[in-house]
Amino acid sequence: MISQKMIPLVNNSSVIRAMFEEGKKMAAEVGAENVYDFSIGNPNVPAPAEVKDALIDLLQNENPVKVHGYMNNAGFEETRDAIAKNLNRRFGTNFTQKNIIMTVGAGCALNMLLKTMVDPGDEIVVFAPYFVEYANYIRNYDGVTVTVSPNPDHGFMPDMKEFASKITPKTKGVIINNPNNPTGVIYSEAVIKDIAKVLDDKQKEYGTVIYLISDEPYRELAYGGAEVPYLTKYYKNTVVGYSYSKSLSLPGERIGYIVVPDESDSSDEFIQAATIANRVSGCVNAPSLMQLAIGRCVDAKCDVDFYERNGRELYEGLTEAGFECVKPQGAFYLWMKSPVADEKEFVAAAKKYHILVVPGSSFAGPGYVRISYCVSHETIVNSLPKFKELAKEYFK
Repeated sequence: MISQKMIPLVNNSSVIRAMFEEGKKMAAEVGAENVYDFSIGNPNVPAPAEVKDALIDLLQNENPVKVHGYMNNAGFEETRDAIAKNLNRRFGTNFTQKNIIMTVGAGCALNMLLKTMVDPGDEIVVFAPYFVEYANYIRNYDGVTVTVSPNPDHGFMPDMKEFASKITPKTKGVIINNPNNPTGVIYSEAVIKDIAKVLDDKQKEYGTVIYLISDEPYRELAYGGAEVPYLTKYYKNTVVGYSYSKSLSLPGERIGYIVVPDESDSSDEFIQAATIANRVSGCVNAPSLMQLAIGRCVDAKCDVDFYERNGRELYEGLTEAGFECVKPQGAFYLWMKSPVADEKEFVAAAKKYHILVVPGSSFAGPGYVRISYCVSHETIVNSLPKFKELAKEYFK
């Protein structure tokens, strides 16, 4: 018999993964070329050549005991040093290897941060729509998810008045995902400053520490020269969870890191606790081979132009067909308004055309659907006639 804590997780198993599995079954029936699967954020762009070169060189020339062995739980010193220097060059920060903890992707990073800061009953604020797993991660540590409502009338930017009203003496953290999954919007510097001011004011009001948790798997995927603010520069109690899943097209390798700035509250104690949390979670340490490869590839870049073209052509095609969409600014998701109130009904209708999209209610954003366009360009082009056929069911 499974635990009571697992029952709601089983009952609410990820719709995204379910759609992904459905897509594979559909492809077996009608051919993969006839299925337009926009369900999951699985990059279609290959990893940069630097990654392959680093892996081959490590396996051929590095000491195999080191390549496949244990290291400090926080990660290899040379990798953490390379990451710290890269961040300092790009964002004008002052990190050292001490501020970096290597993790098994961003999901592990967020879990380790939450495990380090959350006591049962503590509240974590999220801005809807938000990545489906946030609430599950918070529940892992008996925390409480507090949701700020979607704000479609203002481009899905956070409503600061509601945000301030949702912070209580029990608030331990606020999660920001920028660029955002699922909307594809970017929170500007002005928005980040407003968020930081609210948090500073509330810390003073309640005499508590409130962490700003920056979830950053899409940081490098910003279009048209858009700037993505680095949050540690705006609010001292910021902690960062990063992943190379999207920036280097390595989702299955599960490699990322945590940043804990020196200026954050009790930073040395927090770093020690987060490092221990990494170990006792069962992860123990991030994969050694990937850590060493990342240490050599911190300056490598993915093909952002590929994603930008996909997003632009999909947006133009869908709006031309009559759908209402949020224009993508970053990440690789398009947030589209359902032409009917029940977006699950629309999702079901799309399947008739072998189009797979995810209902917005999975992201606490009902009435919308998420379309993940990190697919081949051919999939974008070939799907648009099918989307237009679907549109005819709803628009004259």
